[in-house]
Amino acid sequence: MSDRALASPWRCSQWFNVAGEAPTLQHLRGKVIVLHAFQMLCPACVAHGVPLAEQIHRTADAKDLAVVGLHTVFEHHAAMTPVALEAYLHEYRITHPVGVDVHAPGQAIPATMAAYAMRGTPTLLVIDRAGRIRQHLFGPVDALALGMLLGGLMAESGEAST
Repeated sequence: MSDRALASPWRCSQWFNVAGEAPTLQHLRGKVIVLHAFQMLCPACVAHGVPLAEQIHRTADAKDLAVVGLHTVFEHHAAMTPVALEAYLHEYRITHPVGVDVHAPGQAIPATMAAYAMRGTPTLLVIDRAGRIRQHLFGPVDALALGMLLGGLMAESGEAST
């Protein structure tokens, strides 16, 4: 998946930390979106990905930027249930919206993970105000570089990023 490709809708079976409607790309259009895919048993996710996403969520102005978590389980399915995820989110005080990636019958890779050609977790995607993927990162992310990218994208108007 190349940078500047139009972001695909994410497909989730359940949402946490959402009051009202679940977040969608269409609903969030006009904001910069940080979509972070994780598994709660992934060491790099627990140590780096999830805390960084939560820090961005708590720091950024919600009128300009949205953080969306995607629990995308491709291993250890029996241990990473929605009930366990709910406890994990509570224990780690995660407040940003988190969706559970849908598993299509017979498919090992969850639907949204496959649509975005993710290699594993943690994966972080930055989507601009026009709905285009501007960054697709796998593994731990440098917080300073990400902050500079997000600041630049928030300074752009929706038309400038098309």
